[in-house]
Amino acid sequence: MKIEVKNVFKKFGDNLVLEDIDVEFEEGKIYGLIGKNGSGKSVFLKILCAFYEPSSGKVLYDGQDIFKERVFPKDTRSLIEKPCFLPDLSGRENLLLLASIQNKISEVEVDETLKKVGLYEDRNKKYHKYSLGMKQKLGIAQVLIEEPKVLILDEAFNGLDEESAQNIRSLLLEEKAKQKIIILATHMKEDIEMLCDDVYQIKNAKIEKISES
Repeated sequence: MKIEVKNVFKKFGDNLVLEDIDVEFEEGKIYGLIGKNGSGKSVFLKILCAFYEPSSGKVLYDGQDIFKERVFPKDTRSLIEKPCFLPDLSGRENLLLLASIQNKISEVEVDETLKKVGLYEDRNKKYHKYSLGMKQKLGIAQVLIEEPKVLILDEAFNGLDEESAQNIRSLLLEEKAKQKIIILATHMKEDIEMLCDDVYQIKNAKIEKISES
């Protein structure tokens, strides 16, 4: 799997958010994305997921131009900004509902994912009763189910205690070992140092590589 972002610009009215973005992401790596609030990190991630269309430029997934062909990228899951689930369903029921869309996995695999993120004991609790950290874990769980090839995470450790954060870091390293592409937007220096092979900064609408493995 390879993602190529070529000459991407994004404007909202007269506001230029991203300017001439050129970057590639390859499998088997974790990429860090940093920048101040409002710098365009979330906009960039939403373009990668085809939630926003660039004003110009291309995004290729294994050579497929997702905007020219009007498709969402295959085998890609994301958690951008904050999780959003049906409040009157349990955590488990929310994941089962998502899994039913493609019917690629069983209830057993959903339960295994809940165990991985540390939510199994709370699987039957209604989502509206979840704490901020529990909601975040469920958001990460929905990224992990169905074994996607691309994981896109925006502030993945928001609301997690240190033990839970360390568990999620370990999970992401396991996913990296499966030759997946992981793109992680974070303001946490520790996450960058522990997890990321290459780090990019978005500043003044441009993207710059500031470190690499």
